[in-house]
Amino acid sequence: MGRISAIGICSTMMLLFLFGAVRAQTTPAASADVAPPPAQVRQMMELMQTPEVKQWMATQMATPAAPTDNDEEMSILSGRLQHARRHIAMVSGAAMTLPSEITRASSLFFGELADAGPLRMIGQFLAILLAGFVVEILARRAVRERRERAAQMTGTRLVARIVPAIVFGLATGLALISFSWPPVSENIAIAIAIALVVQRFAGSIGGVIVDLVTLPRGEGETVAVDPAVAQFWFRHCLLFVIYFVFGWAVLQSMEPLGYSMGARYLVGYVLGIGLFLIATETVWSRPGNHTRRSYAVTWLLTFYFLLLWGIWVLSFDWLLWVCIYAVLLPRVLAVSTLAVKSFHHAEAGFLAKRRIATVLLDRGVRALIIAFAAIWLGRMLGVETATMMTSNETMIDRVARGIIGGIVILLAADLLWHLVRAYIDGKLLDSPVEGTVSDEEKVKRARLQTLLPIFRNILAVVIVVIAVLMVLSGLGIEIGPLIAGAGVVGVAVGFGAQTIVKDVISGMFYLWDDAFRVGEYIESGSHKGVVEAFSLRSVKLRHHRGPLTTVPFGELGAVKNLNRDWTIDKITLNVTYDTDLVKTKKIIKQIGQQLLENPEWGPNIIETLKMKGVEQFGEFAIEIRLSMMTKPGEQFVIRRNALAMIRNAFKENGIEFAVPTVQVAGEREVDANAAAARYAAQAHSGGQPPA
Repeated sequence: MGRISAIGICSTMMLLFLFGAVRAQTTPAASADVAPPPAQVRQMMELMQTPEVKQWMATQMATPAAPTDNDEEMSILSGRLQHARRHIAMVSGAAMTLPSEITRASSLFFGELADAGPLRMIGQFLAILLAGFVVEILARRAVRERRERAAQMTGTRLVARIVPAIVFGLATGLALISFSWPPVSENIAIAIAIALVVQRFAGSIGGVIVDLVTLPRGEGETVAVDPAVAQFWFRHCLLFVIYFVFGWAVLQSMEPLGYSMGARYLVGYVLGIGLFLIATETVWSRPGNHTRRSYAVTWLLTFYFLLLWGIWVLSFDWLLWVCIYAVLLPRVLAVSTLAVKSFHHAEAGFLAKRRIATVLLDRGVRALIIAFAAIWLGRMLGVETATMMTSNETMIDRVARGIIGGIVILLAADLLWHLVRAYIDGKLLDSPVEGTVSDEEKVKRARLQTLLPIFRNILAVVIVVIAVLMVLSGLGIEIGPLIAGAGVVGVAVGFGAQTIVKDVISGMFYLWDDAFRVGEYIESGSHKGVVEAFSLRSVKLRHHRGPLTTVPFGELGAVKNLNRDWTIDKITLNVTYDTDLVKTKKIIKQIGQQLLENPEWGPNIIETLKMKGVEQFGEFAIEIRLSMMTKPGEQFVIRRNALAMIRNAFKENGIEFAVPTVQVAGEREVDANAAAARYAAQAHSGGQPPA
């Protein structure tokens, strides 16, 4: 206690010294009217100039007592209690002085009104009150015809509800800035204009929500919320908002009229009783309040509202808003989600191809509500998320600011990720490889199907990492060492997991070289199949018999792609030595022309079937070589049909396919036939003919 008293005395003396210095600068030094200080003051100042007193004061100032955590907590609680007591005392004292303050404010306002001209000022106030309503009536007539023509368009009807409110706000603002105002009347006019615009927008937005939640959901005309219930809550909530905003306007108008802070608080608390009564009447008269459980909930809500009013009177603003959010925020989110779902159902055709708008509705509305609630709560707590940390910022302030900023950052990251994912998924769905498109378009779509999923995964990691780092930075944690440590850990992991690093880097180069795409058939060593999907370190190959193989990029090696540009298919035929080769060439040419004219196979043929000539003379046949150039993957079907057409054409024109034959000379014909049969069977099975 001695140290605290010493510090208090020194602080008081320093303030007196500074005050005296300021007065010395603003008062002439040689003034004959300045009275000399009393003898006691001169003695105290002379005593403070002694070396012993100076040394003792310096020691006391240099070694302040360090408060413990328990003392800090007790000081916070004691400070809040003292604040509540001072607040109640201030409001109680204002009740005694309120009549005189009303008289003084009335004289100030009416005096300014008389100086500026009573009729002119009354006309200006009436212009603010009526301009918005008059212009809105005219706007409603213009919008009504379009609204009737677009009766089937839910979005158009909802916009038609908002347009009159926008016109109302513009007209009220224009009326406000069109006139010149005295200082006090200007503040009152601004408060009235804001209250009018807010209540009008609240009515329009509430009407939009009622329209959405009461839309029919199906053939049975079922709705999400009963229209009577929706109208009940709309009317009572709108009444609450109107009472609140005009009460706010009254409190804002009291400040320029010279009312003290205690008087403004007193009037606010009296107006708060009206809010309490409106809320209480709403919960008691709400639909469905007939069961024992609903009565219990009604009583709990009544006591809860009374508790909120008491917390407000005690000036615990942070606790007041936390309690309000605990009840209000879940309900607001539930209603907004229900309204968005109803809009999706009503405008399913309109939103089906507008994925970005769908995400903005689903995630954006929820993110805006939560972000606004967090920022407003921070404002009520005296925490500004946009300000930089100051030297006198406490740990609680820093954590509170970091938490509120972190909520906003995470909501923004979530919205950004869903927008990116919706855009990429939409591109993938709109670009299927299958379909009647040109070859160039197929190549472009295949590349998109290959790269976009990997790009989506990379973006997800980047967004998450950046969001986490920003949240940690907002909490006051130094992220520089974290980034440096992550780099060191990454190097260590790279040395310890060289195979994984090799797979990832190899995959990057495969994709960079455009070695293969989704849907292409590739061969690499013992692995072959159609590319189905990618990851950062492997590729999935579907074999033509069905098995799915996952191959790390590091094990692929050289890749043979069977689906690029074109492919040449060669066919070898064996005909007898007495075959007319010129006639055979003509027949093959005719078959090639038929293949080109076929609507199913012709578009896939680049160079039709041709006979290249005699490949070689075999032991029992003439080998002729045929070839054709087709699009990749189409040669198998064309080859099978071409062989069938060749067999039929050869048979019709008397051209025989050569088969191995053996002539055996012998006495008995039976032995010769048996030997020939054995020879043919062994030749057909690939064995060696008998000697």
